[in-house]
Parts: sequence; structure tokens; C-alpha cells
Amino acid sequence: MTVRIGIIGTGAIGRDHARRIEQVLAGGKIVALTDVNRGSAEAVRADIAPDAEIFETGEELIASPLVDAVLVTSWGASHEQYVLAAIAAGKPCFCEKPLATTADGARRIVDAEVAHGKRLVQVGFMRRYDAGYIALKEAVTSRTGAPIMVHAAHRNPTVPQHYVTPMAIHDTLIHEIDVFRWLLDDDYVSARVIFPRRAARSHGKLRDPQVVVLETAKGVVIDVEIFVNCHYGYDIQCEVVGEDGIARLPEPMAVQMRLNASLQNPILTDWKDRFIASYDVELQDFLKAASQGTATGPTCWDGYVAAITSDACVTAQDREGEAVAITLPSRPALYS
Repeated sequence: MTVRIGIIGTGAIGRDHARRIEQVLAGGKIVALTDVNRGSAEAVRADIAPDAEIFETGEELIASPLVDAVLVTSWGASHEQYVLAAIAAGKPCFCEKPLATTADGARRIVDAEVAHGKRLVQVGFMRRYDAGYIALKEAVTSRTGAPIMVHAAHRNPTVPQHYVTPMAIHDTLIHEIDVFRWLLDDDYVSARVIFPRRAARSHGKLRDPQVVVLETAKGVVIDVEIFVNCHYGYDIQCEVVGEDGIARLPEPMAVQMRLNASLQNPILTDWKDRFIASYDVELQDFLKAASQGTATGPTCWDGYVAAITSDACVTAQDREGEAVAITLPSRPALYS
């Protein structure tokens, strides 16, 4: 079965997902597009999906009998309304992170999906599909013994002037927040944030770098360095210290060179290049499940927990060094 896909939001990530579905993956076809900037949707139709119909609104696209499943890749604040509309229509929905911009909004989506009675939504936490993280999880689960500590870093070469301090949580750390829960099979109970000296390349509305310390229900302590003006490249690091050994996230494949009297490894500078394969795998997973009228992968519950944790981390930014409790409600049986 070929799943007929409608895409809401045809900016950079929406356009890239359209390319994947039309040119890389099997089982899907783009039949509908919409964007608040109609010209953007028209450009994607012209370049990638010539048979797609352009709709004026996301709600009209979701309601169309042409559409079997929906990709929500619009502005983050609009995600909640479109995901809720897709659930109400009974159509599988892939939603890029964030699921919603508030924990209350994410909870409304959880409640709607639970009331519907089956999973329809996959959240775009693509790191769970990264080959390196999958290998790391296998090592942590079966070889290094019970986890004790995690040391991690999320470094970007630079960020724009509109990137402010809370975005280090909502836009950057959000990926670690999700993938560590998955990696450790654990939930968070507290968060602290510590700010070292401000880096020279930071700007007035951004305290950079910062260190987030998370503690889990099983007693694992996680420290994550967020440094979004590191200058040298895009660098994702993760080391899990276990009872019996240590496991590290492997570096992306690169050719090592001996050149100009030095030993060199190239470092990526673009996050899209670092995780390009995982985007392919996650969307193929969605297409496979959508062909059966359902969804797999990261859940609305995962999106909700990430939102609760993010809010706690932002609060911890304002209370530097103080532990902020993270309290989760009971997990619905649908997500057991």
C-alpha cells in the first residue's frame, strides 16, 4: 500500500522530508501541501511533488479524503492544533518536535490519543534511530552493567542572534532529554543548571555555555554540556559509566588523515549531516506503521515527558545551582 501523505509546513525540514518520501523511501507519496507562505508550498510542488494539491489551511488538508496520513513540520506553536485535528480525523500523524510548546498542550494531545484508543502519533525524536545510539543502547543494556553516570555534550558552531537562553533547553537539549530516557529506560526526578563563564562568542541575550545536571529515578546522574557557540563544529558526545565498564557514543564515520605534521579527523558542522540517516529510518518506520493505520516509535507520552522536563530545566536556569523537582503523572496504559 502506498500511503498518501499531506505535509503541513514546507520550510527546511518539511521540504527535506518531502524529498525523502518522494526520492529516497518506499511506501509513500506526497499528495497534499500547505504552508502559511503559499509560495513555499508551491516551490516544493514544483521541485519535488508535482502531483500534490495545495490547501489553504492545515485543517483542510487533514480533512481531505486524498490524505491518508499527515506530517506536521510547521512552526512549533502550531503543532498542537494540527496533531489534535489529525487524531480527531483518525489519521496517522508524524509530528516534528516539539509535540507542543507547553506541557499542558502536550497533555491535551495525550488525552486525545488515549480517548481515541490507539496510537496515531509519532514524535520526531530521530536520535533513537541513529545507528550510533542504537549500538550504545545495546552496550549499556547488555555489557557495561547498571548505569551510574552519563557525561554528555551538545555543541553547535554558532547560533543566530534570536537564539536566547531558554532555547538551549527547548531547541537543543530536548533531544538529549528524550534519548537519555530511552537509552537508560528511566525517568527524571530533578534538574539543575550551572553557568560557567560566558563564552566570548555569545551574545547579550544568551548565557552560553551551560551545564544541565539531571538525576533519574534509578539514581543515575547525567551532566550535559550545552555549548552552542563552540566555533569548531557540530559535536555530539555521550559516555555512559556502568558498574562493569564504560560505553561511548561512536563518532560519525570519517577518514583519518596524517597531513601537515598532524593527525586529523574532519568534524561535521551541520546537524542535518550528522543525523541524515536517522531521519530516513524514522520516516520509513512511520510510513510502514501508517500503512496499517497506526504509529510506532516515540510517542505522545514521550513528547509530554520531554515538555515537562524542559519546563523544569528552564526553571532551573532561573534558579542557578538549585535542584528543581520533576514530577510525572501516571503513564496511561496505551503507552505501557
